[in-house]
Amino acid sequence: MIYDVRQVTTYRYAAPVATASHVLRLSPVDRPGQRVLSMALDVEPAPAERTETRDFFGNGLTRIALHTRHEALVLRTTARIDVSPLPVPEPEVTPPWETVRELAWASADLTPTAPVHHLFPSRRVPVVADITAYAAESFARGRPILESGLELACRIKADFAYAPGATDVTTPVAQAFAQRHGVCQDFSEIMIAGLRGLGLAAGYVSGFLRTEPPPGQPRLEGADATHAWVSLWCGPRAGWIGLDPTNAMRAGLDHIVLAVGRDYADAAPVDGVIIATGDHALDVAVDVVPVDQPAASGPV
Repeated sequence: MIYDVRQVTTYRYAAPVATASHVLRLSPVDRPGQRVLSMALDVEPAPAERTETRDFFGNGLTRIALHTRHEALVLRTTARIDVSPLPVPEPEVTPPWETVRELAWASADLTPTAPVHHLFPSRRVPVVADITAYAAESFARGRPILESGLELACRIKADFAYAPGATDVTTPVAQAFAQRHGVCQDFSEIMIAGLRGLGLAAGYVSGFLRTEPPPGQPRLEGADATHAWVSLWCGPRAGWIGLDPTNAMRAGLDHIVLAVGRDYADAAPVDGVIIATGDHALDVAVDVVPVDQPAASGPV
């Protein structure tokens, strides 16, 4: 499936910003099951300095510095991305979750895709006893890990209300869990906290969702902004598998990866420092449109 993706992120400041330095994670990169056919990131006003690099987890980073006064910052990402299905085992044939836990803790692998980086509490995701107990209800002794993970994602969908504006990026995971409402970032970090509390490796994924669903299918929550879901390590054979607790489903062809990490802090679309007074307003608009592909006339 090929998608045209367009994201416009706009910051409007109450007072002019004299200078600013930002790290942008707004450039999708090639990943297993995902190939970037074209990509452009436009910044307005034009930065005085700009460098492109990758972080430890392989995310595309754009570092910019702005030295002229500005009252708004507009970031426009346009990309064409080819998403293909990855082989995923049936949930009931994945290993018992205790076995996967033991393998993760015994692993000596320190590469970016190793489970060890996602076993411990991180900046935004501590281990919370109440969340661990909630997650444990889906992980009966000897139960297959993917079957358990899917049930946990479905329970979060059923038990928590999707309520944009009820939380923000600073809301602690324990608070979002206690109030039982929030958005995709909250649900993903709650699920990660529960999984790590059980000793399992779980990571945070930010990205995009198809804007319009196929005919006859319901619209997915979170499709109008940057979305978030969970990546669960299911053992060396199955590897990392995406689970979307906001929509009670596996991540699939409707999900396009933008950045990955231990929590939102590792995958935040925009980070940095500004020198100014007053508050700011943020607006994010996302459009993900499937590209019509003509039928092939012969072997390709």
